[in-house]
Amino acid sequence: MDPFREHERKCRRLAAEIAAARARGSPVALAKTTSNLFRHRDRTGAYRLEVRRFNRVLRIDPERMYAEVEGMTTYEDLVDATLPFGLLPAVVPQLKTITIGGAVSGLGIESSSFRYGLVHETVEEMEILLADGTVAVCSASENRDLFFGFPNSYGTLGYVLRLRIRLVPAQRFVHLIHERFSDPRAYFERIAELCAPDAADFLDGTVFRRDEMYVTTGRFSSAAPYVSDYTWMRIYYQSIPRKKDDWLTAKAYIWRWDTDWFWCSKHFHVQKPAVRLLAKWGLNSRTYQRIMRLAHRLMPAADGAESVIQDVDIPVANAAQFLEFLFAEIGIAPVWICPFQACDPSVKYDLCPLDANTLYINFGFWDVVPSTHEPGHFNRKVERKARELGGIKGLYSTAYYDEETFWKIYDRARYHELKRKYDAGGVLRDLYSKCVARQ
Repeated sequence: MDPFREHERKCRRLAAEIAAARARGSPVALAKTTSNLFRHRDRTGAYRLEVRRFNRVLRIDPERMYAEVEGMTTYEDLVDATLPFGLLPAVVPQLKTITIGGAVSGLGIESSSFRYGLVHETVEEMEILLADGTVAVCSASENRDLFFGFPNSYGTLGYVLRLRIRLVPAQRFVHLIHERFSDPRAYFERIAELCAPDAADFLDGTVFRRDEMYVTTGRFSSAAPYVSDYTWMRIYYQSIPRKKDDWLTAKAYIWRWDTDWFWCSKHFHVQKPAVRLLAKWGLNSRTYQRIMRLAHRLMPAADGAESVIQDVDIPVANAAQFLEFLFAEIGIAPVWICPFQACDPSVKYDLCPLDANTLYINFGFWDVVPSTHEPGHFNRKVERKARELGGIKGLYSTAYYDEETFWKIYDRARYHELKRKYDAGGVLRDLYSKCVARQ
């Protein structure tokens, strides 16, 4: 069957489902097999929209370099579809299980974001299911308010069913160079230098200690003297201090963090060689997510500890100060570092409160911190420090903002204007109630 005809059939069925939910007065949530959210989701009484079947790559156009995909398509499937054409999505988030629609509904990032911006900046067109059951096509020239208001809305304005995204040329291999620093200010100055046009194809960093940090540049190459394999016994992040340079296939580079969920696989004991030897099949983000969700259902939160799972975006001028705060007040390491800047500074996305003319550093830190404080103590510290330094935090993780503070960040007036137009009946939760923990 023609994939677009099948897509239209699925859209009609989904529109009927949301109409049934509206008739019952039920709130709406998504039924899906993958999720990279790390915050409480209140689905009490919600009607589950069946979106799992919206997971196909519909078309690759190698001449015009774009892909048309359904919203629940994973980046793993999309990369598999584009690489045979010598192409990749301009920005590919770090984990195979992230979906294209999810990366746009949130704020997807990776090591090409210093060149191409965040994931939503690589989108040319979207088809969105609205709360009244209609399907709206939006782009920079059609339904502009929805197109520029949808990123970072977390499904509170509608659900993305189809996207057209930009592809870029790729070569077979990526050559990595790891450069060590001991001074944070020199480190972030070097990262800013490397964000110049054509300095690299990929750029990220890893901080292990106060005086040990690495910036990693990647360049495409048509040939390689050797290639490393970090999908089984060897662990990518552990190689960074040991090697000044390295070679990976393009596919292995894209998924270098997936095998060990960066370094969080340590919590599942699979970084131990004896366990790893027997667990090759389970070394991937999909397995870790399943274990984590099962553990959350079966076991209460541990006493004397607080989960701190955050991505925070800080202007590069304040990055050294934020890193010092992390070590002094939070105490998590390693920390992932990813620079990014707007692809087109003239474009404004309503729910992305970032200065389009500023280079930002994304700090990714994910661990459990010993605590004798009230719940959320350390996460609240992170939120306050980010605001103090002119940054924001990702809403995929637990948030503790009071409502007044939240709407100072996310432009209450503009959001409610969009909400009134695209979800006047309030079928979908609003951004604050969906993304902020109720304590």
